[in-house]
Amino acid sequence: MDMDFMNLNQSAHGDREFGHICARLNVRRKVVVGYWKDAKTLARIAVWSRVAAAWADAQDMLVLRFGDQMNNVAVTDGDKVAAEMQLGYHVDYCPVSELMEYFKKVTDAEVDKLVEVYHAEYACGDAVLTPGTVEYKSVWNAAKAELALRACLEAHGAKAFTTNFDDLGTDDINDPQFVGFDQIPGLASQRLMAEGYGFGAEGDWKSAALYRTLWVMNQGLGGCSFLEDYTLNFDGSNSSILQAHMLEVCPMIAEEKPRLEVHFLGIGIRKAQTARLVFTSRPGKGVTATVIDMGNRFRLIVNDVECIKSKPLPKLPVASALWIPMPDFETGAGAWIMAGGTHHSCFAYNVTPEYWADYAEMAGIEMVHIDENTTMESFKRELRVNDVYYLLNK
Repeated sequence: MDMDFMNLNQSAHGDREFGHICARLNVRRKVVVGYWKDAKTLARIAVWSRVAAAWADAQDMLVLRFGDQMNNVAVTDGDKVAAEMQLGYHVDYCPVSELMEYFKKVTDAEVDKLVEVYHAEYACGDAVLTPGTVEYKSVWNAAKAELALRACLEAHGAKAFTTNFDDLGTDDINDPQFVGFDQIPGLASQRLMAEGYGFGAEGDWKSAALYRTLWVMNQGLGGCSFLEDYTLNFDGSNSSILQAHMLEVCPMIAEEKPRLEVHFLGIGIRKAQTARLVFTSRPGKGVTATVIDMGNRFRLIVNDVECIKSKPLPKLPVASALWIPMPDFETGAGAWIMAGGTHHSCFAYNVTPEYWADYAEMAGIEMVHIDENTTMESFKRELRVNDVYYLLNK
């Protein structure tokens, strides 16, 4: 090394100068320290790049709401204007009556072609494969619903959507003039999520937008899905949480080839035989996240989890995952509840907390992370400190 070399390699000086400028201007940023050819350095830059792509994608994201929020559920609602100002995406209401106009235009030939795709891509029993059966007709109707949803989303240029199981078109399916979905469009939602459309159940537009963002970050990394804390499995130190929904879980997380099945569903305005993909998630570590509206800010809640193998659930024929939240069932679930987390979340196996930290930094929102080192005492203290910070920095 000589003086010429030192003068030409002054990152130790220049980085600090640039860092000072950013700090003085209060520019949100990520600092990566390391040699630019090192794998670890490149990996951290790659994380930021993926998040930046997802952030850019959100700036012209349109979320369509088919129907309103589910009644009496506060956590799925929020300030849509504040969300657009802070997070970039726009949320519009789309009357189900408009969706039905697309439904009317779907041809039988189009439906038949999509049903053939279903039969080729998924494991199917004889009843689903045989024309004239109740199961075949249910799948056929589900395919028509998917085509209608897809056409409407494409016409609007939407990247995400929500549904409401109490708003599916004309109410009386026995009415000769009936126009509407005869079942919850769960199969359509499952397939559209796999293609990258954000989805939120019961009108949950924040989860719909977050899932789209997760899907963009996750490209090529493995499975991701919208999920819901459905029920608790109390089993001592092995206690876990069953993640499912009525139907809407993305097949990207399936351990084996999904099965296309038809079963009665008694939730929502339609009490009917309903088509769905049935599978369980593959075991492995992952991370789940949700965004909530705290009134004066948005809070991103992130939890490390471990998916475990579940026992067969023959009486619950839905897609599901079974996981243990970190650091343990009691602390993980307790901290999530303490932070105000939703019953909906967006999960991926390989999108680590670093991705979400970069996202929160770009968005300028609060983030809390529940991991193997979390205790309830330290977590409550962090929440209280954050409350003070955001009150002082309105």
